[in-house]
Amino acid sequence: MFFRSPVFLIGAGLLLLAILFFFISRLLSRHTGIPKGRIIYSDHEEWRKTTKPLYDASIGLTGKPDYLIKVDGQLIPAEVKSSYAPHNPYDSHILQLAAYCVLVDRTYGERPPYGLLRYRNRTFKIPFTYALEEKVLEMISTIRLSKSRTDIPRSHNHAARCARCGYRNTCDQKI
Repeated sequence: MFFRSPVFLIGAGLLLLAILFFFISRLLSRHTGIPKGRIIYSDHEEWRKTTKPLYDASIGLTGKPDYLIKVDGQLIPAEVKSSYAPHNPYDSHILQLAAYCVLVDRTYGERPPYGLLRYRNRTFKIPFTYALEEKVLEMISTIRLSKSRTDIPRSHNHAARCARCGYRNTCDQKI
């Protein structure tokens, strides 16, 4: 008779739902390549309303990592790319991820030991070294100095990159 009571049936139904959601979350975690851990920040609208960007006024840097995951007590930024992985990650992707590491360190006061670059078929674990942090800060400085110049030469020969450039309409060097 106990097994037919409404309280038992509701409890059993909730338990089955919890188990179902657990397995769905495991499956999604494996599919994204994001490690086990608690996602504390996400820039994907599927999750919730768009999250406020990380910001550091002292260097004028703003950014939104795709995910910020708490793994073994450490905050780890993760950037997800839609393309297949190159043999080695592109320098621009590494610098983007490192900029998120800088923002996490300065926003939360916790220096990430590494960040994750997730491509469609592979994940790279990028150590966040002091040399890499210095590279990011140098790049920020270079960009700031370049903004006031009018004679900046194009730094590549890729038409696809030109097509997506924010300065395409005013550039006299476009491909």
